[in-house]
Amino acid sequence: MLPIAIDAMGGDHAPDEIIAGAHAAVDELGVEIVLVGRPELRDKIGDLELIEASEVIAMDADPAASVRTMKDSSLVRAAEAVRDGRASAMISAGNTGATMGSALLRMGRIKGVKRPAIATPIPVPGSTPTILLDAGANAECQPEWLLQFAQMGATFAAERFGISEPRVGLLSIGEEPGKGNSLVKQTYPLLDAADALKVGTFIGNVEGRDLMTDAVDVVVTDGFTGNVALKTLEGGMRTLVGALFEAFGSTEEAKAAAEVLMPQLLPLYSQVDPDSTGGAMLLGVDGICMISHGSSSSTAIVNAVRVTRELQDVDIVERLRSAVG
Repeated sequence: MLPIAIDAMGGDHAPDEIIAGAHAAVDELGVEIVLVGRPELRDKIGDLELIEASEVIAMDADPAASVRTMKDSSLVRAAEAVRDGRASAMISAGNTGATMGSALLRMGRIKGVKRPAIATPIPVPGSTPTILLDAGANAECQPEWLLQFAQMGATFAAERFGISEPRVGLLSIGEEPGKGNSLVKQTYPLLDAADALKVGTFIGNVEGRDLMTDAVDVVVTDGFTGNVALKTLEGGMRTLVGALFEAFGSTEEAKAAAEVLMPQLLPLYSQVDPDSTGGAMLLGVDGICMISHGSSSSTAIVNAVRVTRELQDVDIVERLRSAVG
């Protein structure tokens, strides 16, 4: 199989953590990796292959303008490697919008897909993750796009997590069919049609409180709402974990209790740690594009490679092509 292209320049801890993750992925998973980045990286990457790129799209750069003007950026070159058959997939922890733009412009869309969507696994302790899409690719959406998000999301959940009949919900402010804004109200009958989904079952409206439960497998929404929901969950979990650790160290009694509780809490923490998920896949482009979070460590990169290889094994792009065809 062709190597997986990793953007060595993307992320808050690039390039060191990205390079370390690439080496660890080769050692642990036995996969081939090609890094994409500045020429001077050759002195740091050992025996890994490098695709040279002289430019780097900053995390705070304008995505559309950067992809158009910085044609020798690591993101653009990574997407071109997939397009040109030099790599089988791309991974980046860099600018999310620019990652999406590079993949869309260089790799193209699956035929029939109106807009790609970011599918983010939301951890659910003790169960399979809930797939949230769109998590930020399209701030404004049309009902027909959300229908396709549901079709792709259900297929992704089935192939990625082995859910035989994924339950698909439409994110709203109430469970009743008439609740929600105009987009939700117009989307509901499209999803509720008998032949709407080739894979999975539409279960109606769901609310934000359902995201981290086992009540639903795929939650569909526009990219603006999805990104706000995702960042709210991330912030809430970070605050909760911080408060717990502060409480555990507050008194001698609390420290003693922490020694007893920590072995039980650490597996739970691992489940909700963003580094464990590997990232979010951009569904709808004609190839595999994994978007890791900006603060990705080497562990996150290893998991991103692991997930990418698993998705390649199930031929996820062809599965998605069938879902919307």
